[in-house]
Amino acid sequence: MKVMIDLCVVPMGVGVSVSEYVTECQRVIAEAGLESSMHSYGTNIEGEWDDVMAAVKTCHERVHAMGAPRITSTIRLGTRTDREQSMHDKIASVEAKLSD
Repeated sequence: MKVMIDLCVVPMGVGVSVSEYVTECQRVIAEAGLESSMHSYGTNIEGEWDDVMAAVKTCHERVHAMGAPRITSTIRLGTRTDREQSMHDKIASVEAKLSD
């Protein structure tokens, strides 16, 4: 089953700058070959359910390995079975309506 998620991984106990941890999670997503779009407070990711969830798990494992004693993550996710739709399709639909 395909899934789209909005993932925000927040390492705790590592200070105020978390860009190195975010960078590592972006590497994980790229290595998994998943379509993604980073934004200022997280990353949208799409792919097969098991592949996406495995990437989330690997992000946690790698961030812990980097020294973060605790991580809090938020995930919003959606699935649909009536038709194929990508992140780009959803954005293009709204942008087309805005230009009308």
